[in-house]
Amino acid sequence: MTQPRKTVAIIGAGPVGLAAAAHVLERGMNPIVLEAGPKAGHAVEQWRHVRLFSPWEYNIDRAAERLLASAGWNSPDPQVYPTGAELLAQYIEPLANRTALRTHIQTASRVTAISRVGFDKVKTKGRAQAPFEIRYQNGAGPKTLRADAVIDASGTWSSPNPAGGNGITAAGETEASANIAYAMPDVLGRDRARYAGKTVAVIGSGHSAIGTLIDLVQLKREVLGTEPIWLLRGDNPKKAFGGGANDKLVARGELGAAFERLVADGQVKIETGFAVSHIDSVAEQLRVATGSGCCGRALTVDELVVATGFRPDFSFLRELRLALDPALECAPALAPLIDPNDHSCGTVRPHGARELAQPEPGLYIAGMKSYGRAPTFLMLTGYEQVRSIVADIAGDRAAAERVELVLPETGVCNLSGGAPDSSACCGGTAAQDTSACCRADEKAKADSGKGCGCG
Repeated sequence: MTQPRKTVAIIGAGPVGLAAAAHVLERGMNPIVLEAGPKAGHAVEQWRHVRLFSPWEYNIDRAAERLLASAGWNSPDPQVYPTGAELLAQYIEPLANRTALRTHIQTASRVTAISRVGFDKVKTKGRAQAPFEIRYQNGAGPKTLRADAVIDASGTWSSPNPAGGNGITAAGETEASANIAYAMPDVLGRDRARYAGKTVAVIGSGHSAIGTLIDLVQLKREVLGTEPIWLLRGDNPKKAFGGGANDKLVARGELGAAFERLVADGQVKIETGFAVSHIDSVAEQLRVATGSGCCGRALTVDELVVATGFRPDFSFLRELRLALDPALECAPALAPLIDPNDHSCGTVRPHGARELAQPEPGLYIAGMKSYGRAPTFLMLTGYEQVRSIVADIAGDRAAAERVELVLPETGVCNLSGGAPDSSACCGGTAAQDTSACCRADEKAKADSGKGCGCG
């Protein structure tokens, strides 16, 4: 007797969600992609002005590429670094609209809840055999669909971290929202008028923060009165400069090096140890403060950019059984590899279904959301995740376990606590020894019995 085709619900039509759908289709199963935005790649649209620091060769999923090729698509130069707009126009939009995926994508469909048919979170017996029930909302009202498996690739873009240095919204932050932007505004483009000639403070030390500060310095050269201020929660600006020439993603290394030169030349004012606690609107400006009383500091700015990263939204998964690292809110198996308290690498060894499967059978969290609050993620990592996950759903255990990815190293591996060990190592290509994080780590273990050699 022929088994019915499995239906796989995929939340999010970004690059990783679409890659998952391409793999599901290639495996002969039925993908249903639910995208909250008005079109595929809606989150990418918000950062269309940003140039990626990974070239095209790292931004295209192989199953998606095969689908596109069958539709007569011409692949871009693999060595060119696309902007978000180019990623949309040359890859995401053709994949969503010109291939067999187009009939499997439902836009303007926000998932509000997922459960098992006939089961609440507490009930166990027979649970794994019950299909998933996905509730979502569109212009026609609430809708429901059923699926055999769920891949949550909804990302974290819609839930940025707040300005408050203690992880919660700073006092007055919500009330001052008119003068606050999150992530990476288009300083030199559509948001130019907002920031030209203004004093602008930027909180954060990741790529979004330093990219915004670089653009503000350029705006300062073009418009008199533009003053960028870098609010750094810690005391060491050098951590933001990255691996420089050692970074295998050249553009990423160049970004950090360019910012380091601007800081050295005094083009950016720095306020270190500035963990924001209060934000007050004063006339048309903001008073941004850290601490209180005689020990506090404050400065007055026109605009504030909060580039402090993102956090996952698990509200619609509440009725499912999840296992999350208590600090990072990521898949527990990933936490030791990506915890910024332990190291600063931007790459981890490839991983897939085994690490990402949740206690709820058939549920997987992939893409940026799988990293929880960890700050760095490569699109290529997400593609390998969903390739493995879909193989697992299809019952192909060998393919699910197989590693089909080589990741570029960051050129920086700042480990805490002194000498590195195998549990705190990071980066590099996958090793045959599953306890090794990269080839250099494996070789170091073979030579001396100790890691890691990755840095």
